[in-house]
Amino acid sequence: MLSIDPAAVNPDDRGPLIEYDNRVDSGRLRNDEHQRGIIESLQHLHDELRTYHARAITHPTIDSLKPPPKSMLGRLFGNVPKERKLQDIPENLPRGLYLYGDVGSGKTMLMDMFYETLPSSVTSKTRIHFHNFMQDVHKRLHQMKMEHGNDIDAVPFVAADIAEKGNVLCFDEFQCTDVADAMILRRLLEALMSHGVVLVTTSNRHPDDLYRNGIQRESFIPCINLLKNRLHVINLDSPTDYRKIPRPPSGVYHAPLDKHADSHADKWFRFLGDPEQDKPRAETQRVWGREIVVPKVSGRAAMFTFDELIGRPTSAADYIELTRSYDSFIVTNVPGMTHRERDLARRFITFIDAVYESRAKLVLTTAVPLTQLFLSREELENGVKKDNADKNGQAEEHDDLDATMRNLMDDLGLNMKALKNSSIFSGDEERFAFARALSRLSEMGSREWVERGMGLEKDGGKKEKDDWQRVRSKQLEDSM
Repeated sequence: MLSIDPAAVNPDDRGPLIEYDNRVDSGRLRNDEHQRGIIESLQHLHDELRTYHARAITHPTIDSLKPPPKSMLGRLFGNVPKERKLQDIPENLPRGLYLYGDVGSGKTMLMDMFYETLPSSVTSKTRIHFHNFMQDVHKRLHQMKMEHGNDIDAVPFVAADIAEKGNVLCFDEFQCTDVADAMILRRLLEALMSHGVVLVTTSNRHPDDLYRNGIQRESFIPCINLLKNRLHVINLDSPTDYRKIPRPPSGVYHAPLDKHADSHADKWFRFLGDPEQDKPRAETQRVWGREIVVPKVSGRAAMFTFDELIGRPTSAADYIELTRSYDSFIVTNVPGMTHRERDLARRFITFIDAVYESRAKLVLTTAVPLTQLFLSREELENGVKKDNADKNGQAEEHDDLDATMRNLMDDLGLNMKALKNSSIFSGDEERFAFARALSRLSEMGSREWVERGMGLEKDGGKKEKDDWQRVRSKQLEDSM
């Protein structure tokens, strides 16, 4: 069974950062800038939890989880019963944490520190080894099927039971090696989140590497996307950079625009720029007699808000000139762009193309996940309804729509075909530009892309950085 702590034991609401400083001051820990950056992420979530109140748990009835009676054709052809639609994940749910790293990277210590300093507003919390958690879940599912039949959709009921026991759920050693786990994990985690449960987990691998080469792994991809979209994925391993500036532990893209967003952008600006040797300042670039103001520059890194870069009339020539002057771009406060902001979307896609083709780095803080940057969820939903009505003569049931929506919003490799073929877009050229932008953003977010040319010790240090600069300079010359 799950181990539940009914009340917090932190009456003064001291956070992880204060606890870390206390341990450093007492000599129990050595101050480490990379580790301090991770502690800051724990502190941000701690601060959000102080004012977060999970909504009341709505327990599904047993009858609502049973499939409707089959028609004669259904009985003949054995149609698979549809999954019950889950309630939406609340908008105020704080984004959780996914801390991954090798043995010895401090996972247990960090989880201890976070769990022990949870604010007093967290009235119940649960911490459990992930393997034990899944054993308990399968036991509950089996018991429900024994009592109510194999066709019952037991996951929402079990998730509600777990959510009632704790609104912060911490897993040690998240992994997936079993096909039975893989088939239910996405739905289970999504159901927990829909009840307002905040998830924090440690693992020894990045979400993209979970269940690798597993049976029916394609069915597990939605779970990977859920983890990446709903949790801050933070690398605990500390690479050594020849400039002695630690690589930020999180990925280059951050959504939503929460309390983490500003520190995410600042950490990456410090890493990609050179603030110790080259103090941040504004610069002005000139393109065909026009001035482009770059509000914040350090080394070869430039930082803009979305409005400063995209909100004014700019062209491909402007963006190409910027990529000749800078190797890295940090763009903050990127909004979701609906059909009413098509001009902004086209400009932003042109900028993405310029950055990609110059092999520069790109860091973003966005209001919505990448897959909703150019189309809102409502637009996707309405577009799918229209497609269904055109194809079938009438709109399909909302449960069907929800399944389609999940497919659309799943991993780029799974939803790209559907997005390209949707009538949401005004023409083939727009479909292609949208799909290409998402594909390029996905590639530019990879660790290989981000670390290439950074001079990390494991890749050859300063020589690797200098070699890459020469290659990139030649690429820019060839494009002139």
